[in-house]
Amino acid sequence: MIIATSIVLIVTSALMVLLVLLHKGKGGGLSDLFGGGITSSLGGSSVVERNLDRLTIGTGVIWFAAIVVLGLLFKSKGA
Repeated sequence: MIIATSIVLIVTSALMVLLVLLHKGKGGGLSDLFGGGITSSLGGSSVVERNLDRLTIGTGVIWFAAIVVLGLLFKSKGA
């Protein structure tokens, strides 16, 4: 169970990084440094942005749940 939860945590962590980097920049800062203005044609649709937000939030909830489950498993195992 610990190994499966660890795999879920690793996959969701990588997915969270990818999803956060896909978000359109809201102004100056690091998003412009990495070419935030170039991808304006990809994120132009509000439907795409809303779906990306939902996917990011859903992945974040799974990521958080995996951390809580791992903590409880390690606590009950006494590791």
